Amino acid sequence: MYLVGYNTNGLAHHRLEDAFALLADLGYQAVAITPDVGQLDPYRLRPGEVEGLRRRADDLGLALALETGSRFLIDPRVKHGPSLLAEDADAREPRRDFLRRCVDLAAELGAEVVSTWAGAAPGGEVGDAREARVPAERIEALWTRLVEELLPICDYAAERGRRLGFEPEPGMFVERPAGFVELRRRLAGRAPALGLTLDVGHLLCTGDLPVGAAIRAAAPELVHVHLADISEGVHQHLPFGCGDLDLRETLNALESVGYGGIAAVELSRDSHRGAQSAAEALAQLRHHGLTGA
Repeated sequence: MYLVGYNTNGLAHHRLEDAFALLADLGYQAVAITPDVGQLDPYRLRPGEVEGLRRRADDLGLALALETGSRFLIDPRVKHGPSLLAEDADAREPRRDFLRRCVDLAAELGAEVVSTWAGAAPGGEVGDAREARVPAERIEALWTRLVEELLPICDYAAERGRRLGFEPEPGMFVERPAGFVELRRRLAGRAPALGLTLDVGHLLCTGDLPVGAAIRAAAPELVHVHLADISEGVHQHLPFGCGDLDLRETLNALESVGYGGIAAVELSRDSHRGAQSAAEALAQLRHHGLTGA
């Protein structure tokens, strides 16, 4: 049975120790940590901070995952910048360094999965679009760059005994599960540590429906899952019941494929009501068929 977690990007105004206690008290089984300003900032770690969090999670019985979606931690002016697809190799190095730091944090925390994504291409190009929008040679060059950048990160994760979960993200170069399949094809078995992070809400943005069928198709590659609702295909994470996600179908599909990782609620816009959002989300999950949490 999968473990139900909550992403700390939805508890941005909580100390992580307090967030852990809150989530454990509510009944969550896992925490997906987004290292960020003020929350396990990998550039400003305090002595003993990581070990203290690991002990806290162990004491509370919480499994951990690492997310890399902090918005302005690397570049204070550009959201999620720089990406692995920046034109200049030197400009990509801060992202590489950040991902290595997150892998190190995961190893120290005992978190099995580090979740990441392609990032946005310099011109907004999409590598898995249903219809060609830019010259094929440009798309090919970006695919080549992404593979070249990801391979050493995957190797680094494998050396540290971690899995890297790759997340298709609307607005980035890889938006759809089909893009992950293409990435896998291009890697040609060279990155065994790489698996799929599937955000079920993103499926409603990209039209990869029904959600249950998408989960079943992706099941062999699944290492991490994000849960949130989406309304009318707009990429804005919403509480369950505020959009078009069939939550019961989603939970049934995860159970039917025997998914055993973390399924983390991700409500990054709801930190101003984080404790309430976390409680409401778990209540909705239970109402729609979740057992064991």
